[in-house]
Amino acid sequence: MSILIGFLLTLHVICCILLVFFVLVQKPRQEGLGTAFGGGITENLFGAGAGTVLTKITTWLGIIFFATTISLAYLYSHHEPSGGSLQEKLKNLPVTETFPKKKPSAPDASPPPPPNTTAPSTAPSRKP
Repeated sequence: MSILIGFLLTLHVICCILLVFFVLVQKPRQEGLGTAFGGGITENLFGAGAGTVLTKITTWLGIIFFATTISLAYLYSHHEPSGGSLQEKLKNLPVTETFPKKKPSAPDASPPPPPNTTAPSTAPSRKP
């Protein structure tokens, strides 16, 4: 089953990339993003009748995209991993301490800081 999931996932990614490419290359109906790549790029690449070909390719890529999405969702929901779930593996692990406990340290023997000196409460008066 995992081979099928890998194949569908690869097909899904390729389909996504191609779908983005073909949507951006299509000639816009009202001069949208297609003008950023040059006005006649689709005619130069795919010929004068490129609109219908690109539309059909985009439609089929959209159908493949949705089919692979639904298939992958179904397969992942019914997929039994070979080693069990991650949550079950984590429950069975032994509990170990990662950080050593701090030993209580002796009180600091440094002298206390000097008392703050404050400015005189009255300012000297100025005499002219």
